[in-house]
Amino acid sequence: MNDEQKKQELQQLTERMLQLIGEDSTREGLLKTPQRVANTMRQLTCGYDMDPVAVLNSAKFHEDYKQMIVVKDIEFYSLCEHHVLPFFGRVHVGYIPDGEIVGLSKIPRVVDIFARRLQVQEHLTVQIRRCIQETLHPKGVIVVVEAQHLCMQMRGVEKQGTVTKTIDLCGEFKDEAKRNEFFNLLK
Repeated sequence: MNDEQKKQELQQLTERMLQLIGEDSTREGLLKTPQRVANTMRQLTCGYDMDPVAVLNSAKFHEDYKQMIVVKDIEFYSLCEHHVLPFFGRVHVGYIPDGEIVGLSKIPRVVDIFARRLQVQEHLTVQIRRCIQETLHPKGVIVVVEAQHLCMQMRGVEKQGTVTKTIDLCGEFKDEAKRNEFFNLLK
């Protein structure tokens, strides 16, 4: 199915959904809603069409740098795979190179690729860590994700301002001193 066919089908599904919830899909304010929703869903899930490994490989450099590299406060927006409602927040990534570094903008791009898929925060955290580990083969990687989930704030328990934190790490970050160094750099 090509992009235009996908867009048409999303529009038809949105129109049907509007009818099923009791809306008049022909009223003026809703006439272009199916088109807008289709465009929005394509944009919010564009990560399925991108390869995070290719992004990292496009800017990988041999470098004899042996200290921790930290990219913090990477803003992200994603959709919860359980309710298709947004969750959003910040990602912090640290890695210790072992002969290869990556252009710094590529780490936020990797975050965006995984975030632009239907997700749960725990899986997002692991995917980012695993991609960096398997592509750069550093001595260690740590990823921390802090997010607010509208599925918890708008529905269900309706708890405003709740932040969920997840962490995944490997290699030298299993050492408490390295983890503490990373967390001190986040302050």
